[in-house]
Amino acid sequence: MKIAVINPNTTQSMTDKIADAAMGVRGQGTEIIAATSGMGPVSIEGYYDEAMAVPGLLIEIAKAEREGADAAIIACFDDTGLDAARALAHIPVIGICESALATAALIAKRYTIVTTMERSRLPVSELVHRYGHAQRCNVRAADIPVLALEDPNSNARDRLRSEIATALLEDKTEAIVLGCAGMADLVMNLRAEFSMPVIDGVTAAVKQAEALFALGLRTSKRGAYASPPKKSYVGAMESFSPAFIKRR
Repeated sequence: MKIAVINPNTTQSMTDKIADAAMGVRGQGTEIIAATSGMGPVSIEGYYDEAMAVPGLLIEIAKAEREGADAAIIACFDDTGLDAARALAHIPVIGICESALATAALIAKRYTIVTTMERSRLPVSELVHRYGHAQRCNVRAADIPVLALEDPNSNARDRLRSEIATALLEDKTEAIVLGCAGMADLVMNLRAEFSMPVIDGVTAAVKQAEALFALGLRTSKRGAYASPPKKSYVGAMESFSPAFIKRR
């Protein structure tokens, strides 16, 4: 099968890291196609960045389906544009927050998400409630700007480790979920250091995409994820009409 892993921000180095993580867990016969959004913010930190990232993301989702992808993964822990992407595409589209939480729920009774900044913690907390994990999951911010994860000279990794240690003490957590796709390369070291499950949403999403493909399941086109109706879009959004974006 072919899985498109789409980074909805415009930082190529983060896409490269995400692609490496995805390829590290792919099954035999699975092809990973990584793509970076061509328009939008360099990182996604909060509601405004999310909104500005959606148009570029949808272009990549439509392109991936057009070029034969069997599933797509949105590699941002805010699950940026997830519902819109599912309405646009017929292939399964997986958000890494939803995927990571579903995985954590299978192996732990209590789990903690450690994300980047406080402005990112609030949208992630809303997703935890939406996905039905509020009674089992706490969300913490390690005060790490997303792009600091790309800088080996920053103290981002030390801050992340410190927040995980605090979660162990205060939350009595049984598993850690890394709340940013840019943390995907840290999983194995953190598992060894803390001797506990540490879950990355990118790799969890790859295995769930493979499972959906094996089961022959695609996104339902009834109800909420029905294809958007044909209509005109005007102004700067003219090229995002459903008919146009699918052939763009």
